[in-house]
Amino acid sequence: MIKHVVCFKLKDNSNKAKEEAKKVLLGMKGNVPSIVDIAVGTDFLGSERSYDVILEVVLKDKQMLDVYQQDKYHCEVVKSYMHTHRVSSVAIDYEMDE
Repeated sequence: MIKHVVCFKLKDNSNKAKEEAKKVLLGMKGNVPSIVDIAVGTDFLGSERSYDVILEVVLKDKQMLDVYQQDKYHCEVVKSYMHTHRVSSVAIDYEMDE
């Protein structure tokens, strides 16, 4: 299994903006077939080094990660929204211990 994790710093880091981003990210559930599991969280601490939103996606294997990265809903809806509303993001993809 592969875990794809992305942390986002938003232009507007109000609770309302964070919840809207969370809603958009969770919209992939049921719309992106390659996803095995998805979790989204929002930061409550608000420190200088904090990111605002975290996305965690579990995929079957590296091939499904490629499928996910090219998925129409992921690209046209989610990436489009997040790229418009983020200041920066960091990501990591790793193989989960089974």
